[in-house]
Amino acid sequence: MYIKSHREKEKTRAGMEQKEGQKKTRRKKTTTLPHKIKDNIFKTVFGEPNLFAEFLGNFIPIDILKDISPGDIEDISERYMPLFSDNKDSDTVKRINLNGENLFVISILEHESEVNYKSSFKMLIYIAYVLDDYIKENDKRYHEEIKKAGSTNLKLSTAMDFEYPPVLPIVFYDGADKWTSEIHFANKTKMREAFEKYIPKFEYELVSLNEYGRDELVRYNNVMSLIMLIDKVRRSEDMGAMFGGLPENYVEALCDAEKMPEPLLKIISDCIGLLLRRVEIPADEIEAITEKIYARKVNEMFEILDGYSVTKTRKQARAEGRAEGKAEGKAEGKAEGKAEGKAEGKAEGREEAKKEYAQKNYEEKLESAKKLIEMGLTDDQISKAMKIKIAEIVGLRSGQIGN
Repeated sequence: MYIKSHREKEKTRAGMEQKEGQKKTRRKKTTTLPHKIKDNIFKTVFGEPNLFAEFLGNFIPIDILKDISPGDIEDISERYMPLFSDNKDSDTVKRINLNGENLFVISILEHESEVNYKSSFKMLIYIAYVLDDYIKENDKRYHEEIKKAGSTNLKLSTAMDFEYPPVLPIVFYDGADKWTSEIHFANKTKMREAFEKYIPKFEYELVSLNEYGRDELVRYNNVMSLIMLIDKVRRSEDMGAMFGGLPENYVEALCDAEKMPEPLLKIISDCIGLLLRRVEIPADEIEAITEKIYARKVNEMFEILDGYSVTKTRKQARAEGRAEGKAEGKAEGKAEGKAEGKAEGKAEGREEAKKEYAQKNYEEKLESAKKLIEMGLTDDQISKAMKIKIAEIVGLRSGQIGN
């Protein structure tokens, strides 16, 4: 019975995947990353204390946040996993030591093509959850310190002078459309004029990437701005406008070991590599670009990006392929007959090209899968994103494949 059920599920799944594939071929071709992959890219970026400190300094207009040290930032997102019921496991919660006081920062990362109109309500749930957790932890520590030392500087949550810590809610959005969701929760409530004093009043800080131009991002002069610049690129044709003629001081700053310390190089390289997949750059060329990051030759990386055009490269490759095919067809045609030689030469050339393309595509998928393994995705998530078998992912993890 189980086998039959399992087969039926596989058959249904295969049918759904086939229909989805047919739909995709009918749609206008886009170059977006699967949301799971992109979510994990930015969870990695926002999970790195140096980059998160740069994000706060760059985009949040609160002076006291400009000088936060990465060592003051603690990621406590794992505590709030039950809230990630809508598969938004890229959302993060940070506790920041701000001059001896706690500050909690909630970051919701939105990459959807459509605006999420539930963001203010979702943030309200987050805030309540964070504060409730803070109370429980505070009261537990209070009783532990009283029992151990007989006194404590903490105040019990039931005390009249107990105060809650501030919570900073942030929505980061890098979709192409304008963000039109209401940032004030009260404005999403019916009859708000009559019940104004009873409705929770707060707003979240919106960081919408499409509202930031290239020059504004470059002004920040740090690694986070580089990641944002690459995230803004939607088509290969946009690269020249984005990376051509960058200020020398910006390029020099990114080559500085203090701006891009050794532990950050791999994270930055992997994230930029995956973002470049969106504009369909082949894996070997992405590797050449990211190698410049490892070598801190950011100026050379920008030169490659500035002059890069996927369309132009592919047209050139196709032209070269046609020329080679014609030459081979002529050579064989002389030996076996012009007409027969052309037909066979073209057929063999096409078959060989298909095999070479399939092999190269497979190798690129394996390389991308390795990066996703390092970023903590499950076998099932990687299999769906890369369209490879679970057994192949297991082989990559064990080292039997891809070495």
